[in-house]
Amino acid sequence: MVDGAKTWMRQNATLIYFLIAQFIAIGAGAASVLAYMVKLETRVAIMETRGAEYTVLRMEEMKLRISKLEQDIAQNHKSIDRIVEVMTKKLNINP
Repeated sequence: MVDGAKTWMRQNATLIYFLIAQFIAIGAGAASVLAYMVKLETRVAIMETRGAEYTVLRMEEMKLRISKLEQDIAQNHKSIDRIVEVMTKKLNINP
């Protein structure tokens, strides 16, 4: 039996080498795909984290701008009311 297996292996050495090479190539391909998937997942996680931080910072910046604009609008309203009041007094118009 052992002699028969040795003889078969000698006769089919090319086939055996080819099959071993295929298994190595498939393993290398699977390892490459796995490494790519891990790298991609890492990138996505980083983008989600940085994107969230960036969005929060932009929202805070917008809130500050809006509150500043609201203050400016209130001051402008007071100024316009004061101007209208002064102008109507000089024209002797009773509102």
